[in-house]
Amino acid sequence: MKRRALSLIISICLLFGVMAPAYAVSPAFGDVSGDAWYADAVDYAKENGLMNGTSENTFSPNGAMSRAMIVMILYHLAGDPDTEPTSTFFDVPTDEWYSIPVTWAEANDVISGYPNGMFAPNDPVTREQAATILWNYQGRPSAETAQTFADQEMISGYAADAVAWARGEGIINGKPENIFDPSGTITRAEMATMLYRWLSSDEELNDPKVHRILIAYFSCTGTTEAVAMEIAEITGANLYEITPEIPYTSEDLDYGNNASRANQEQSDPSVRPSISGTVEDMEQYDIVFLGYPIWHGQAPRVISTFLESYDFSEKTIVPFCTSHSSGIGSSDENLHELAPDADWLNGNRFAAASSSDVIRAWVDSLDLPVQDAAQ
Repeated sequence: MKRRALSLIISICLLFGVMAPAYAVSPAFGDVSGDAWYADAVDYAKENGLMNGTSENTFSPNGAMSRAMIVMILYHLAGDPDTEPTSTFFDVPTDEWYSIPVTWAEANDVISGYPNGMFAPNDPVTREQAATILWNYQGRPSAETAQTFADQEMISGYAADAVAWARGEGIINGKPENIFDPSGTITRAEMATMLYRWLSSDEELNDPKVHRILIAYFSCTGTTEAVAMEIAEITGANLYEITPEIPYTSEDLDYGNNASRANQEQSDPSVRPSISGTVEDMEQYDIVFLGYPIWHGQAPRVISTFLESYDFSEKTIVPFCTSHSSGIGSSDENLHELAPDADWLNGNRFAAASSSDVIRAWVDSLDLPVQDAAQ
């Protein structure tokens, strides 16, 4: 199914395109707390006819998303086209609730079965399968930028392009330490969140609460990257790694050696290490989370290079840093002069291995701006 099918159902529902919370915290299900991280996504999926509950008043957010369930979602998204239940899978009878959706998905190359001829409707959907199924529905688009995970070699060959696309679109992000976990299962809450990110990023309908978020970070040892990945998972933001043109070696980071590269750079405020690659379409972002490790009490000079490479006028910058002992100190304030026309929020320091709850509490405490629909 191509984008025109998505546009059709969007025009019918009229409500797609909501990126920030648009529903009052009064979920339709008794097992979905109003302050749950997935509450708005669940309301969104229900209001737009994409997902129903597992009973009249339960959603089962932690329940596994099955293959039959995800096919039903996409069948609804396509507008419930007339289809005869004639699936070729021998474990899909003609009289089950998923019989017609499976037939439709099979005919439109949205999902395939197993080599033994089974569809396995009750099997849980893995992370790489979910990415692939959505990618198939979308028409197998190319990823705009290359995406690589630490466990990249564990991603099945059939799913590699789909995972790259899904991550690039902010639909599904990695886990701490840049792990994708391709065989991990998707819960119903996670599926609702993926739909929320996918559909609302596909069509901009000028909702007054829409904003686009970028997580830009520099990380040498993976500590800052882990926090950045967690923030991206929480916010549904896009990720951009600030990669020096000349990578830092362990010798470069030897703080006990005054002649090391890091020490030499930090002692000279005019140093601007070159960056490999650029942010595509920086203009689209309203909010930029800027992450870095603390080097001698300050942000690495490559952060200065990044800030001087783009126009941050009227954007909000949210700094965050990582360190084993030092606080954020003046590191964020000293960056303000490099992007004086940006709206800087107070930054935060995270220790190594900060928990998801700690990071989420900080994100939830931020007074992030709401974009004016006229912009």
